[in-house]
Amino acid sequence: MKTDEKYMQRCLQLARNGMQNARPNPMVGAVIVAQGRIIGEGYHVRCGEGHAEVNAFASVRPEDEALLPEATIYVSLEPCSHYGKTPPCAELIIKKGVRRVVVGCEDDFAEVRGRGIRKLRDAGIEVTVGVMEEECRELNRRFLTYHREERPYIILKWAQTANGFIDDDGQALQISTPFTQMLSHKLRAEEDAILVGRVTDEREHPQLSVRHWVGTDPKRLVIDRQHPLRLDSLHAHNIQSLIVEGGARTLQSFLDDSLWDEIRVETAIDMTVCKGTRAPQLPANVQVVKTERYGARQIITYRRNVH
Repeated sequence: MKTDEKYMQRCLQLARNGMQNARPNPMVGAVIVAQGRIIGEGYHVRCGEGHAEVNAFASVRPEDEALLPEATIYVSLEPCSHYGKTPPCAELIIKKGVRRVVVGCEDDFAEVRGRGIRKLRDAGIEVTVGVMEEECRELNRRFLTYHREERPYIILKWAQTANGFIDDDGQALQISTPFTQMLSHKLRAEEDAILVGRVTDEREHPQLSVRHWVGTDPKRLVIDRQHPLRLDSLHAHNIQSLIVEGGARTLQSFLDDSLWDEIRVETAIDMTVCKGTRAPQLPANVQVVKTERYGARQIITYRRNVH
């Protein structure tokens, strides 16, 4: 592994610590390196508090401050260049006088989008962009989709029998095991909102909570023809990610409109029914990004095939 990639990998490790509390801000990690060793590191802990770069500089010991003019700071996401709840990190980096900045990926947020990088270069700092870019964008795919597409990152999710049904002749069917149900609740804790259709809500009365995990319940949404989903409204309310749990007609409507970023399908390979509601058909442009097996349950995660 090359030196820049090694330290960017550490940035990503740090950034993941902010998964719960950084929202709606992105997860960001920063590492300061001088003379072949890390002299400071940090991550964005909580929205409204110091960014990763601020925390990394704050962690530098007094005896290492003199090394900053020859140091490189690695940041998984482009340093901000605007005044928000905190001052611009690009200005802090310039003030600290580091020699070089390595950025994982540019920030799609409208008030940044390359401005932080330009500010650093205009100050005479060497800037390298795109180290482990795919991994850095993957980490913040919700945040980046929200700002690029002006809509939430959309996850379609359903459970099906081995022969492709989501219920038993129209009656609710318990397909998930206690363990895979816990995994579903873990996912809910990581997303901002969860949606079902009116029929599912009236028939199954789902709680849509995180009662089998630890975290905040996602915002609960129910839609029907009289109350359609408005993505611009979700964007205006700062909802960056949305789980759609069905039923079949609701899920299919998202597929038909190509409104999805990720699809997660749990299959009970030991369970079949004679008839019922067919699970949605996967679109043609999907690729498998993860396959998990838990006893007789298989969970496959799909994303768009962009090739």
